[in-house]
Amino acid sequence: MRPDTAHTGGMEFIAVIIALASLVAAVGYDGYLFVLGSAASRRAGGGPIAQWVRSRWPQAGITTVASLLALLMATGNPFFEIIAIIVAVGAGGTALRGLQDARKQLGSGSDQ
Repeated sequence: MRPDTAHTGGMEFIAVIIALASLVAAVGYDGYLFVLGSAASRRAGGGPIAQWVRSRWPQAGITTVASLLALLMATGNPFFEIIAIIVAVGAGGTALRGLQDARKQLGSGSDQ
């Protein structure tokens, strides 16, 4: 059996699913920051929150780009699929932590 025919696609499927989940988490983080920043800029006294949101955009952008990169790498050879899984888990975990930190620091909004 040739090495290129031994690859059945199971690893590719797993890598794509993990990369998609990472992308969903990253886009969710981006969306949460967008809505939060938009609301803060329209509200009187929302300057500190808007500034905090602006400071989080680089992290959100990097996690989104990393998730997209992982998705692109997930459809390659087995080596790139493993790298894609590692990148996707890191980016998705970072996006989820960022979202949780934002909710903790700023509250869930239920107190208004």
